[in-house]
This record gives sequence, C-alpha cells and structure tokens, in this order.
Amino acid sequence: MLNNQHRHYVIYKPYGFLSQFKSQDSKQQSKKFLGELFNFPMGIMAIGRLDEKSEGLLLLTTDGKMSALVNSQKIEKEYYAQIDGDISEEAIEALQLGVEIGFEGRKYQTKPCKVFKLEQVPDLPVRSKKIRDDRHGPTSWVSITLNEGKFRQVRKMTSAVGFPTLRLVRVRIGSIHFNTMLPGDVIEINPLF
Repeated sequence: MLNNQHRHYVIYKPYGFLSQFKSQDSKQQSKKFLGELFNFPMGIMAIGRLDEKSEGLLLLTTDGKMSALVNSQKIEKEYYAQIDGDISEEAIEALQLGVEIGFEGRKYQTKPCKVFKLEQVPDLPVRSKKIRDDRHGPTSWVSITLNEGKFRQVRKMTSAVGFPTLRLVRVRIGSIHFNTMLPGDVIEINPLF
C-alpha cells in the first residue's frame, strides 16, 4: 500500500524534456516539461535533474526530506554514456580518480568514482533524436557511478579526458533501476530509501 502522506514516482525522462514542471523564462515556453507525462499531484518536485539532452531515471516526490536524502552523497547514481571515440584505459583511470571540471565559474575536482567500459552496447530504448553513426568514427559506452551531481557533471568529465558524451542515460538511482521502462513511463512507488 502506498504512503498516503507523501507521493513518490519513478519516471523515464525522455530526451528533449526539461526536469521541471514550468518555467518563467520566456525562452523556455516552447520546451517540453515533466507535467506533460502524467497528472502529478500538487507539491511534486524532481529529485535532482537530468539536462534536456539527457534521459533516463528521474525520481519525483512530494517529500522534501526524501529529496534531500537522494541528493545527498549517500545515494549512488549510475549513468551509461555513449562517448565519441574508443575510450582508453588512461582516460578511464583518470575518470575513476577524479578530473578537473568547470563548475559555477570555478575549477572543481570531481570525487573518485566507479567507471568501466561496457563490453557491449547496452540494451536501451531508441532515442527520439538520432545520434551520429559509426561511419563518423568509433564510439564506446562507459558506466559511470557517482555519489555527487554537479551541473552536467558526466558530460564535463568525459570531455575533460578527451571523449565527449554523445548520449547520456541515467540507469540507476540507489537500488532503483529503470528495467523495462520506456521514455515517458511513470510509475508510482513506495519510498525505498
């Protein structure tokens, strides 16, 4: 039975959607927002963000304490990144140890994290906007698991080691995986943390 006091959802945020419900910014009025996916209750908020060009797992809640916990460094977030080029072992090691990125106009050293190259292309839903194909050079996939989440961090990290991100999908938050969810799917859940 679901907790009547607070409501919690897991969604697969599609490519091209903003991780918010509305915007006062006149430049964003033509953008797609999360409220187009489902009739969410009042007081709902996204826990963290995925940028417009990123996709995958996003948690929503009406519980500020739950949001603070998931955004804390206690909960891991795993991403699959398709990157431009065949990533080297040296680049993977640099990502694991932490790299310097720009954040809020300053240099920031990312914390050590788990990174490995995926041996096979992951079985992900087809993205609504096509990514360039291998005729334009090789690509590879990596798994990156973080306990922090700075603005566009994974993209900045892979660029810092010379392998820009072409596609970014968050596949796990703590023990929650997207499993067979498709872009735009919304599932109400009990709190798991």
